[in-house]
Parts: sequence; structure tokens; C-alpha cells
Amino acid sequence: MTADPKQTHVAEQWKHGAPLITCRFDRSGDLAFSSGQDYTLQRWSLSTGECVSWPAHESWIRDLAFLTDNRTFVSAGCDDSIVFWPTTGDKPEPIRTVKAHDGWVRTVDASSNGQWLATGGNDKRVKLWKTDGTFVREFEGHDSDVYCCLFHPTDENVLLSGDLSGTIHQWEISTGKLLRSLDAKELHTYNGGQQVHYGGVRSIAISPDGKQLAAVGLHKATNPLGAVNEPLVVTFDWATGKKQKSHVAEGVKGIGWRVAYLADGSFVCMSGGSGGGFLIFWKANEEKAFHKLKLPDTARAMDLHGDGVRLATAHFDGHLRVSKMAPKAMPKKS
Repeated sequence: MTADPKQTHVAEQWKHGAPLITCRFDRSGDLAFSSGQDYTLQRWSLSTGECVSWPAHESWIRDLAFLTDNRTFVSAGCDDSIVFWPTTGDKPEPIRTVKAHDGWVRTVDASSNGQWLATGGNDKRVKLWKTDGTFVREFEGHDSDVYCCLFHPTDENVLLSGDLSGTIHQWEISTGKLLRSLDAKELHTYNGGQQVHYGGVRSIAISPDGKQLAAVGLHKATNPLGAVNEPLVVTFDWATGKKQKSHVAEGVKGIGWRVAYLADGSFVCMSGGSGGGFLIFWKANEEKAFHKLKLPDTARAMDLHGDGVRLATAHFDGHLRVSKMAPKAMPKKS
């Protein structure tokens, strides 16, 4: 099935008893996972909506990543820890718990070659681990909280990370060497009156052809503590590292939490904030969005399914919603 962003609609929604923070599809495509403000994890069956929920961390869980065998996934928490879990089972129990950072662990990613995990957090560090939780090395160079990390989808020796100050670092995995830095400082705001740094690179994505990088966050933060801001996606030419465009979402108030490329090279951003929740779509060479879908409640996370058509979103009202970029199914005749 081909994705048609203008046909996007909420196809399924299921409710947990607390606000949700993040969400991911597993690698099989049969399950979706989410985390709640009550420090729990949820596993949802996409075919039935059945949910298994269990206590997981001693604080909020910010991110999830699935190992290539899909038998194990990793949760990253604000309690300094990453926890390894079985993907299936009626009563999931931790396989192992690793103290990964000093302070919040904001991001975790698993490499496609099945060898590595990467994490980043509020201690300004990016760390590389084996998939059994063994520490390998630290990447030093960020001067602010690390919000996201991403293994390059085709180059097995490249890791990317983005921080609060709007800097994206490209690392050589085998040596820990900093190869280059990309300037996404449009996504960072400092408010002198409130004395707060705000914004940052919330998510990174690489286009299907490998020629473009997208970074998402916010701009126009005239009142950061009052949540007055707008989502923004900044794109870069991968070969040169030069900025291409700033992609704006007119009429939307919120933070761009995640960005993902579709198969045709266009991309989608999920925005959540004072203006509610939105799925926003851009063409790679256009500054203005060509389509927006307002979601039923403000959203905090998004993931693109492996089929390229479904999108999961985690919401403050406790719902996990699955939207489809396809025509609505016609009701069956009785």
C-alpha cells in the first residue's frame, strides 16, 4: 500500500490510565509499545488492541529501541538507567538493568547490524554499548543535554547525535572520532528574561536515498516557559553538511518531537504543545507544509510503521493512536 498523506486519519485508539510519553512499533510490525507517566510500559496488539502493562522504571521513560532479533527491547529512563526487556510474554521481567548516565537518559537507538546500542542524556554524553549492555566507549563533544541519537541506516560506522544547543555531531563508531558537526541552531532559543535555554534537536532522520538529513524541534519561542513556540524542521545536504531549507508549519503552536521520511522522500513531523497535536507533512524541497492533520489531543511522540503507511502517536490524554496514510476502509456489507 502506498502512503497518501492527504488521506491520513486516526484508524485506531486505545487508552492507558495515565498520560503517555513515548511510543514505538516493534520490528515485527505486530505490536506497538508506549510508556506512561506512571513509570509503566505498555505493549499493544495492533490486531486486537489488547494491552499488557507493567511497572518498568523509577521515573519517566523517554525512549525505546528494539534489537535486530526483536526478542529484546531497551527502555531509557530519567532514573539514569537503561533496562533490557523481552518483547513478548504475559509478565515481562527485566533481563538486565544498566546505569547508563548521570541524570536523565533521553535517547536510545539500536544499530541495524545488531552490534551496538547508543544512548545520550542530560550529562552531555553519548555512549556506545554492546547489545548485552557492555560499555564500549564515550563520544565527547556536546556542550549541552543530548536529546537524540541515530545510527546511520546504511553506513555501519556512523552515529549521529543532537543536543539542546542545536548542534548535530557525526561520529566514527570504530574510533569515537568526531567527524563533523552540523549547525541546527535555529532550533535553539535562549530567553534572557526567563534565563532558560529552550528547544534543541529533538529528532534526526536520514532520507531513503541517503542524500538529506532532517532535524526537528522548535523556533519562535517568545515565551518558552509559557509554551509559546512553533515546530520547525531543518534539512541538510548529507554530502556537504550545508543547510538546505527551514520547513515551517504555519498556524501550529507546539514542539516538533519527531521527524520521519516517507518512501517518496517527503517527510512527516509530529508536533505537540499548546496548540494541540498535529501530523505535518512536507515535500523535501518545499519550505511550507503541504498537509496537516489535527489529532484529538496533544501528542508527545511518533513512530512510523515498517509498512510506511501507519503512524503511532503517544498522547497526554493517555491514548495510543494509530493513524493511516491511506483511504478509510469502507464498512463491510452485512
